[in-house]
Amino acid sequence: MTQMMHSPDSTASDDASRAYHYGVMARAIALIDSAESPLSLEALAGEMGMSAAHFQRLFSSWVGVSPKRYQQYLTLGHAKTLLRERFTTLEAAHSTGLSGTGRLHDLFVRWEAMSPGEFATGGAGLEIFWGWFDSPFGPALVMGTHKGICGLSLAAGLGEEAAMADLLSRWPAAEFTEDPTRLRPWVLAAFGMDGALGRAPLYLIGAPFQIKVWEALLRLPEGRVTTYGAVAAAIGSPRAVRAVGTAVGRNPIGYLIPCHRVLRKSGALGGYHWGLDMKRAMLGFESARIESG
Repeated sequence: MTQMMHSPDSTASDDASRAYHYGVMARAIALIDSAESPLSLEALAGEMGMSAAHFQRLFSSWVGVSPKRYQQYLTLGHAKTLLRERFTTLEAAHSTGLSGTGRLHDLFVRWEAMSPGEFATGGAGLEIFWGWFDSPFGPALVMGTHKGICGLSLAAGLGEEAAMADLLSRWPAAEFTEDPTRLRPWVLAAFGMDGALGRAPLYLIGAPFQIKVWEALLRLPEGRVTTYGAVAAAIGSPRAVRAVGTAVGRNPIGYLIPCHRVLRKSGALGGYHWGLDMKRAMLGFESARIESG
């Protein structure tokens, strides 16, 4: 199969601005993680070669809260607070109607899944369109069929070559066609960048057990977190915690299937396919949006 690389699509200035802001955020998060104690606004800005005022503006335009407040969202303590105050079993979320309140969930009109037989062929006979887009979390490689988005890989965590190789390897027998124009309305809708474009469909391509896990995650509202054990219980396999962890790690649609909301029962972040900095940023981003909204 021919290796496909392309520069990120940056035709929309708003999208590019969001991606730039995430680049600033990613550098700030790395600095925060490496610091032995909380950094002041001035210290963070100085480390990044910016004035305090300029850094504060960029930071706030991306997340909506101050750098000091956001630092609190990047700690283990915040993850534990989420588990204590915003933890939900997926059964409870579904039975109480919470599945309809999540901002991200509401962006999808439906999701469909490939049949087990079709999955076993490695995508043979399937046409997958792809393109690069700027997202709130940096450059995103998005893939989709005529039924909906089937893949999203975040290059800020993996690098562009690895992000492409990651998704290509999921469906080795499929036919891949570069066509960002076809995908753009779904991408803008999925990230909430253009409310006039309606909702974006998802098309889940995976083994039956994986799809059960991913569908369960799609019922988890924004701002809520869960544990691997709770996911296992929700899909009727309470002893399959390890298998659930594997399925979460194999999620091909980063952020949109919110595997970043799954934590260890201790409150530790656990693993994340696109890097723990990315997972921490996503949890903080969602917490801050809820607080500032």
